[in-house]
Amino acid sequence: MNTIEELRVLLDKNKQRLSLELQQSREAISLIKKATHTDLSEEEKEKIKIQLLDICKAIPALAVFLLPGGALLLPLLIKLIPDILPSAFQEDFKE
Repeated sequence: MNTIEELRVLLDKNKQRLSLELQQSREAISLIKKATHTDLSEEEKEKIKIQLLDICKAIPALAVFLLPGGALLLPLLIKLIPDILPSAFQEDFKE
């Protein structure tokens, strides 16, 4: 594979991961709205908990990425602290 093709594959994977993360966030928002008028099941409560943790994980990762040189620092940080990424982005690192 040449570098441009690898970059396209990587961008496509990240686009899919971001889409999955947004879908999960939308689901969590709808569950939070539902919780205002009915009780949630344990499974629904767990989904909300996981998604809120993912949002909390995304904020520091984004902050590091935005720093000067953060694009180079973030992969190193991910190696040291693999749980810093939201769950949708961790699948490749588990393999």
